[in-house]
Amino acid sequence: MTVYPPGYRLSSVTTVHQIRTPGLGDSTYLLAHDGLAVVVDPQRDVDRFLEPLADKGLELRFVLETHLHNDYVSGGRDLANQTGAELVLPASAAPAFRHTPAFHLESIGDARLAVRPIHTPGHTPEHTSYVVTVDGEEVGVFTGGSLLVGSAGRPDLLGPERADTLARLQYRSITRLGELPGSTPVYPTHGEGSFCTASGANRTTSTIDLEKLENPLYHAIDEDHFVELITSGLGPWPTYYQHMGPANLYGPDPARDLELPELGLADLRDSHIVVVDIRGKQPFADAHIPGSIGLEHRDDTGVWAGWVLPHDAEMVLLADRGQDTAEIVRQLTRIGMDAIRGVVYGIETWTEAGLPTASHRTADLATFVDAVQAGVQVLDVRMPAEWETGTIDGSTLAFVPDIVADGAPGDLSGEVWVACGSGYRATAAIKWLEEAGIEPVVLLDDGVPEVLEALAKA
Repeated sequence: MTVYPPGYRLSSVTTVHQIRTPGLGDSTYLLAHDGLAVVVDPQRDVDRFLEPLADKGLELRFVLETHLHNDYVSGGRDLANQTGAELVLPASAAPAFRHTPAFHLESIGDARLAVRPIHTPGHTPEHTSYVVTVDGEEVGVFTGGSLLVGSAGRPDLLGPERADTLARLQYRSITRLGELPGSTPVYPTHGEGSFCTASGANRTTSTIDLEKLENPLYHAIDEDHFVELITSGLGPWPTYYQHMGPANLYGPDPARDLELPELGLADLRDSHIVVVDIRGKQPFADAHIPGSIGLEHRDDTGVWAGWVLPHDAEMVLLADRGQDTAEIVRQLTRIGMDAIRGVVYGIETWTEAGLPTASHRTADLATFVDAVQAGVQVLDVRMPAEWETGTIDGSTLAFVPDIVADGAPGDLSGEVWVACGSGYRATAAIKWLEEAGIEPVVLLDDGVPEVLEALAKA
């Protein structure tokens, strides 16, 4: 995907290709100019960047890392090693491997293709943005987790104790970036769907002028108001984040092979493994292996696995034939969850051995609304920020990761009707609800907003 920010045109020999990772809400950028290339913030599965480089016959000159990422394992070191490119990281990151340190405003490169680092702490202390110039002309600023479209990178991922300090640094950083020429394209790494951003927007790239016009953070009255804006309403972030900084600091290994061996019954019965069932929500409801986790194949399956499973969990995938298990492996390895033993196709391997299965009921919207009106127990497993937009009267509120950490709410028993936004997170919670003796009935393909709308019309 080639991206052009609103109102800006690159030269005929310079292009910026945006390579999105929807499940993470992130973008990697490949800038190409006159046979040379720059890649900014690559994830661990570097084949996605090697292929376009080879297809376009480009020599990778620089791999730029804006910060020690909190939400994925970096592929920067591996990509640089495979291509001979110069690996550039913020000087104050001081990772435990060879790299070129980026110092504030110290140009790297030459007149043909150069990088000018701008120290922009706030999302992390070492965070650095990069202005790239070709033939002496600025072609864009890659802002990583500093200035985002309509927002800025959240300052609380290193702990609430440092959030205020980092928010004040972020204020100075986006003020600094705002001094760039107004037509400068803005290419952020984090975007809508990323838990690293303080809010979402409908665009993924921008310009300095557009952000100064539309980004509410640029309209803060003063620094204290900015801090209030950027720290209010921040939701939880996946538990796997705690492992990303150390992995990126000490140098992640290359990504594992994406192909999985096909396994059998003995692996499913191994008490050391976790069965991750990526079949659809309804097949999981109809019959699943007791103790397995239902995470239907989606762009963000890996993120939710990283949120509800121990980071070192040894996994076996349970899938339908034809499902793209390599894509699930890709998602998991992006966040450093490499212990995937293999895949079993279909639950028949289990049932044909005469082993017991578990099941739970599901409901469509009309049936769920009728049950609510009849006074059933309702469990809402959405995020806290979603609860603020409206909840079902009398429902119990418990976010899925909190159920994983603390168990099912103690005031629930017997039949409980469970809802989220689509049934995905409700299905993810089934393992822990069943362990608590609850008999869940899951609302599929609709969520609490639809229930509230239907109740209002009743």
